[in-house]
Amino acid sequence: MVEQARAQIGVTGLAVMGRNVARNLARNGFTVAVHNRSPERTRSLVAEHGDEGTFVPGESMADFVASLERPRAVIVMVKAGAPTDAVIDELVPLLEEGDIIVDCGNAHFADTRRREEALRAQGLHFSGTGVSGGEEGALRGPSIMPGGSAESYAKLGPMFEKIAAQVDGVPCCMHVGPDGAGHFVKMVHNGIEYADMQLIAEAYDLLRAGLGAEPAEIAEIFRDWNNGELESFLIEITADVLAHTDAATGRAFVDIVQDRAEQKGTGRWTVQSALDLGIPITGIAEATFARSLSGHVDQREAARRAFPDAGEKWQVADRDAFIEDVRRALLASKIVAYAQGFDHIRAGSEEYDWDIDLGGTATIWRGGCIIRARFLNRIREAYDQQPDLSTLLVAPYFAEAVAAGVPSWRRVVGDATRAGVPTPAFSSSLAYFDALRAERLPAALIQGLRDNFGAHTYQRVDRDGSFHTTWAGDRAESPA
Repeated sequence: MVEQARAQIGVTGLAVMGRNVARNLARNGFTVAVHNRSPERTRSLVAEHGDEGTFVPGESMADFVASLERPRAVIVMVKAGAPTDAVIDELVPLLEEGDIIVDCGNAHFADTRRREEALRAQGLHFSGTGVSGGEEGALRGPSIMPGGSAESYAKLGPMFEKIAAQVDGVPCCMHVGPDGAGHFVKMVHNGIEYADMQLIAEAYDLLRAGLGAEPAEIAEIFRDWNNGELESFLIEITADVLAHTDAATGRAFVDIVQDRAEQKGTGRWTVQSALDLGIPITGIAEATFARSLSGHVDQREAARRAFPDAGEKWQVADRDAFIEDVRRALLASKIVAYAQGFDHIRAGSEEYDWDIDLGGTATIWRGGCIIRARFLNRIREAYDQQPDLSTLLVAPYFAEAVAAGVPSWRRVVGDATRAGVPTPAFSSSLAYFDALRAERLPAALIQGLRDNFGAHTYQRVDRDGSFHTTWAGDRAESPA
């Protein structure tokens, strides 16, 4: 006889993240069905953490599903791609109309849209849910970004809002929007994370090159910065990493780590999506490319040999003024990264008819997630005051912060360029800022060139319509 349904939610896939999400749910009073392809993981979870709440272990997928109350809600925590599809295919025959499958992995939003459409046709709900905060966040309170139907959120919302991080009594969780909206927002979150980390790394590199400072000294600078406008989780842990000493060698930890940054693909997905939508997320793109470049070891070694002395010697005259310049440049560049990320979310929301609340997105990123930062409150306020804001850069708080930092920004990028210290994210963010504020861009010449070689036409500033010049003939202009 099938066991009577009694678990409120289930988790299948009990690697670190799945295990911690299940424990978080149980700790918050929910009865949680747990399952793993290898039953040993299920047994170890219950044996090691059974005192944290009520777990209902399932040895088989059928037993696992049978232990769930209707409508069933199943969280899938396995590797993105084919493994996720395989679990869904195994689940579907065991589910009934109205049941919910929740993918809490880092899935590509296009896959989520495909899965949601296919399962909707079978009477099932599919919620692509972004979860940020790493393994600690999963256990103690992450930022949760659920997509899918409003009906599915009616079941999932009370549970997710309870286990999410809480800031000022507000859960870092909201229903982001239909089909792939949740995973799209999580993807952009990760893109901003790429830019944020690259900017922090460049700031560290600037301080080390300009001051000749050791990592432990720079750690103290970051600790000081974390008491002001730059306060954030990433600034906080930057100080921790820079202050850490390698036990085996006694050297600064950062000096014994290979300078090749890896990536799992979400930054690349963000850049590809922005290209498709026509949104210039230059800071995120440069951060993604910087990781790629760091891995091209042979090319880097060849370039070092070919160009050993390509920069000038850097001498900082005023230590405190230089540190303040780097701080201001970092803040301005970070604002650009977040502004570009929110532009991307707006464009995705419009393209896919998701109606994403931008201010709400800033609210659920204030705690739990990797990019949590003090100025996310300012982003929420900016969109609350002006929902149709064209760019965060012109909101009063951010406009003032960027304007105050422009002289420092220019000095830092200029000095770094002369010294041969690469600052791709700082530099591209400054170029983006200058392009936005330029009265006229050289794109006019590009349009002229396109019309010359390909008859692609152009528009004039003095009258409506599209035009073409017969460049190979009498150069007469005619309406297109």
